[in-house]
Amino acid sequence: MTSPVSPVFSELQLPCGLKLKNRIAKAAMEENMAGAGQLPGAPLQRLYRAWANGGAGLIITGNVMVDHLAMTGPGGVALEADTPLEPFEQLAAASQQDGCKILMQINHPGRQVFKKMGGKVLSPSDVALDMGAHSGLFTQPKAMSEAEIQDLIARFATTASRAEQAGFDGVQIHAAHGYLLAQFLSPLTNKRQDQWGGTLENRARALLQVIKAIRAVVSPSFAVSVKLNSADFQRGGFDIDDATNVVNMLSELAVDFIELSGGSYEAPAMQGRTADGRTLAREAYFLSFAQQIAAVSKVPLMTTGGIRRLAVAEEVINSDVALVGMASAMAYTPDLPNRWQSDNTFEGTIPLVCWKDKTLSGLATMAMVKRQLHRLGAGKSVKASLSPVFSLLSDQLRAAKLTRRYRRQYRTEVK
Repeated sequence: MTSPVSPVFSELQLPCGLKLKNRIAKAAMEENMAGAGQLPGAPLQRLYRAWANGGAGLIITGNVMVDHLAMTGPGGVALEADTPLEPFEQLAAASQQDGCKILMQINHPGRQVFKKMGGKVLSPSDVALDMGAHSGLFTQPKAMSEAEIQDLIARFATTASRAEQAGFDGVQIHAAHGYLLAQFLSPLTNKRQDQWGGTLENRARALLQVIKAIRAVVSPSFAVSVKLNSADFQRGGFDIDDATNVVNMLSELAVDFIELSGGSYEAPAMQGRTADGRTLAREAYFLSFAQQIAAVSKVPLMTTGGIRRLAVAEEVINSDVALVGMASAMAYTPDLPNRWQSDNTFEGTIPLVCWKDKTLSGLATMAMVKRQLHRLGAGKSVKASLSPVFSLLSDQLRAAKLTRRYRRQYRTEVK
């Protein structure tokens, strides 16, 4: 039996006052399970209820976009000024079972929008994604105007405010994995010479302004967190020294915790792969980076990346990291925290596809995880063995169907 004093199962109070029953967070995943109108429905409610009943102290939603015309995928969720709130109220309530808390991850993809989606493809600069043979899947981004940057900041604040109205316990601002705020932070994608580019202080300005705008419209007890890359894992990109400096900047604001991750579409370190030759640990990919930052951070930290064993989760917490995040392992075992409390040797499952084509490998790995999420959302049990080929093909077919629905619904807005 797991000792009741295991640090993983100790309570945590965030600076805003929000209390978490344990240190286990279900980290965000790309679900693509929205209904028509980019709204959450019964499948997402069932999925989140399974995680809450499974023992997690905190659930962080998959991407909720601040603009329905800038989506990472056709089955994504969006929350804007005029979006109906009832579906979000129902999702929050379903997630707050057994004392679990829920944060809405809010995001803008920037240039990481598939060409077939259409809509807005924005970035600090007009630097296109380099995906090798698969670069054609994405559109050349447009460098943002000052008005578009101000609109972005306002949209993040609006989405956060509406999340609070819907009953969520907080938000997580996504500034990692190559999405728009991470594009501002990275010198590889931000070539601007104005107040939004150049020095790290300027490159961080968009993120800092988003946080300030959100804090101005939500209550002090509403949690505000940030997901930040520990590194881009691309030569010449945002790196550990940059991350440490940004964490110091965030410590001056009312930020409740910072989740450290890494990578982007070009270098999917969040799946254990890099593009600069560095080798990541087999579990807790970013723990060594988190340990460096924890030594100087005034803000509680969370780290994710391939964690599936309690012993590793305990190593994370014992490294002065406040929260341990798990994603894929909780797609395959949604009650993993409860399992650990009855069997401290139980190991979660994380799929890994190792084909020669790294882009297809990443897509197949994600497709296998999403199939499990869809099964749970349909009220079915997890299927232990899935074919990566079939998973990828079925995911592509499903995405094509959802893309047609999306483009029909917004045909006057997307090009």
